[in-house]
Amino acid sequence: MTEDETIRMPEAADRPVDPDALTEEDREFDIALRPRTLDEFVGQERVKEQLHLLIDGARKRGEGVDHLLFSGPPGLGKTTLARIVAHEMGAGFQPTSGPALDRPSDLAAILTNLEHGDVLFVDEIHRMPRPVEEVLYPALEDFNLDVVLGKGPTARSIRLELPRFTLVGATTRPGRLTLPLRERFGFSPRLDYYSADDLAKIVMRSAGILTVPVHGDAAAEIARRSRGTPRIANRLLRRVRDFAEVRHDGSVTLEVAAAGLEVFEVDDQGLDRLDHSILATLIDKFGGGPVGLSTLAAAVGEETDTVEDVVEPYLLQLGFLRRTPRGRVATEHAYRHLGTSVPGTLPL
Repeated sequence: MTEDETIRMPEAADRPVDPDALTEEDREFDIALRPRTLDEFVGQERVKEQLHLLIDGARKRGEGVDHLLFSGPPGLGKTTLARIVAHEMGAGFQPTSGPALDRPSDLAAILTNLEHGDVLFVDEIHRMPRPVEEVLYPALEDFNLDVVLGKGPTARSIRLELPRFTLVGATTRPGRLTLPLRERFGFSPRLDYYSADDLAKIVMRSAGILTVPVHGDAAAEIARRSRGTPRIANRLLRRVRDFAEVRHDGSVTLEVAAAGLEVFEVDDQGLDRLDHSILATLIDKFGGGPVGLSTLAAAVGEETDTVEDVVEPYLLQLGFLRRTPRGRVATEHAYRHLGTSVPGTLPL
């Protein structure tokens, strides 16, 4: 698609007319924008090819897909791929999360309600409690569930046979998974950050679903500032759409996209207010570091996990931050990006 091409606005009859459908806007749009098949999924070409082989092979054998573990930073499509696996196999999809499985009985209730071929999706699987994880082992290998009835000397164990299902786990921290659990997955792909070209395709696809007229160069600009993450690209598209509808004619040109992103404090490198706050705090309050992660997080008023999982990966990718044994250190690139002189050098 060229820079002059735009998404055509559909006629009024083609647009959704139910105003109640706009409640919980972000959640509903996230669901609406998710692709339903591997062919619709943009990016992650190697992982898509591997999943195609797994799914096609399982279909030919008349079996379920082997257990899968998707890892990678937040927002790259792990949940979407899990839904696609279920859709491609014509199976049911049962989502849950590691923290929600508080006791073994919680997991047992879900497992006993699965049907043959269903996909059980566990998000943040590394946060699943150890007692729950141990109940899962025989379910994954032998499709059996050991249930203990009663307590004390009268307690007895019975074994329930489970339907053959596929477990799809998602994690942002694969290193926190125990080795016994990790080895029970048949395929464990890691999702990487997306290229700007792939993100531009995602923006144009989402713009068509949202009926937003977006120029090709505007989509490229949004993609460039999306930190390599489709979830962020879709979120920025919605914010730019708001800006275009309120302050312009609704069409998203390059100039409108750049102005809208500036209003929402997303700079030309994709850094937002929190990123700038962390870099500025590191440079101004701690002389560029080194400073410990917990100290840095407390100084900006954020949770340590948020800084480590959400902010740091992108700053490291850009070369604005370094991890050292003594703590985090701002690089020369960070000083230049903030317009600050590097210590020991003369200001230009």
